[in-house]
Amino acid sequence: MDYKEILLQKIEDKSASIGIIGLGYVGLPLALEFANKKFNTIGFDIDEKKVPVLMNGESYIKHIPSIKIKAAVDSKHFEATSDFSRLTSCDCIIICVPTPLDHHRQPDLSFIENSGKVVAQYLKKGQLITLESSTYPGTTEEILLPLFKQKSVKCRVKNEDTSTSLGMTINESEDASASLSMTGKENPEWKVGKDFFLAFSPEREDPNNPVYSTSTIPKVVGGVTSACLEIACKLYDQVIVKTVPVSSPRAAEATKLLENIYRSVNIALVNELKMVFERMDIDVWEVIEAAKTKPFGFHAFYPGPGLGGHCIPIDPFYLTWKAREFDVNTKFIELAGEINTYQPYYVVEKSQDELNKYGKSLHGSKVLILGAAYKKNIDDMRESPSLKLIEIFESKGAHVDYSDPLVLKLPITRKYTYEMESVELSIKNLNSYDLTVLATDHDSFNYQLIADNSKLIIDTRNVFERLGIKKPQIFKA
Repeated sequence: MDYKEILLQKIEDKSASIGIIGLGYVGLPLALEFANKKFNTIGFDIDEKKVPVLMNGESYIKHIPSIKIKAAVDSKHFEATSDFSRLTSCDCIIICVPTPLDHHRQPDLSFIENSGKVVAQYLKKGQLITLESSTYPGTTEEILLPLFKQKSVKCRVKNEDTSTSLGMTINESEDASASLSMTGKENPEWKVGKDFFLAFSPEREDPNNPVYSTSTIPKVVGGVTSACLEIACKLYDQVIVKTVPVSSPRAAEATKLLENIYRSVNIALVNELKMVFERMDIDVWEVIEAAKTKPFGFHAFYPGPGLGGHCIPIDPFYLTWKAREFDVNTKFIELAGEINTYQPYYVVEKSQDELNKYGKSLHGSKVLILGAAYKKNIDDMRESPSLKLIEIFESKGAHVDYSDPLVLKLPITRKYTYEMESVELSIKNLNSYDLTVLATDHDSFNYQLIADNSKLIIDTRNVFERLGIKKPQIFKA
């Protein structure tokens, strides 16, 4: 049977069923794009609480409007589930799960590995699997490919549901074409590019970007074989403005790392210059504005209180870890990481210095951090430097609160379990703090109110000067 031609035709006539594993900042908008193009799309997530929210047409991500989800659900082209046995009904499976770092800054591939094991359990011939999670070069072929190729695995048959290491509830499949033999018999190895298809296509999401969205950002695609590449490109061509084929999954994986390492290194450069120029009594923001008037050879990057989001603070360390396997030390990348990681500490040190000038110790001071999200106008808390700022300020004896109109309560993260709720920005509240630190420059903040009623302000985004607000108690960091 020619599975390639069958799948290409199903994608062409939109009869292919799409499965998206992981309904977060990457998976959910991608699922909605496929549903919008009238592909029957199933979103899978281990968080069972997300399923009824989505099926009620509601959103749990601020920049994704509920009306868009409701339209997809009402069209009958999108549904969410935590029942992973339904993967057998999908022609194309796209994995969009987190790839964090552990406490030692080593890659944590458990989400990819566990997702791969679940897919392998229900894999049937003729399916395409695409990984979108940012990771080191080689992950697709070293982690996922062996799981899908080797079909001589025994599956324990149970009458009850089986709980996997992912925490998913997996129902027994009656599909005779499921990947694992339900009778415990051994099956021959399946061939990639013939029996199933595997590719890597890195996500390029930029939450709440006013210009670019999921469908308008070109998609890099690398297939394990030429047939895998052809099918994956065909699939993404249905919803993405342009696909960019590369020679292998490794090249596609490396592309995503290059994009984010490029940003990490350049942000580290301006963060270091910020600290150097501060000693020289030079405003780095003024210097950047002057430098970017050059019409060629310069691209402006800006300093801040530390890196946030799921990509830039993490991806460089994936490459440095993998490079050691090849006896290569990525000194340049690691140095950039050190500089960026130091920035929250620099902000606290600057705060401490300015408080001292007012005869106030940081220990025992009341500190208000403005902005909890990692960037302006979104509610995304992933790797937010504000969380680190809270940790450092509290470790030095300060009493810390935060205010963020988009994050009313700090969520539990892999590292932090703060029980804090956003403080209202009123004249009375602002006057009660010894120090106000602007960490995230949301447009919805009333900056004039903040400037007029704060005793001391540390501005990590240069927002007050950009707005023409000048006060003697405002300092940059």
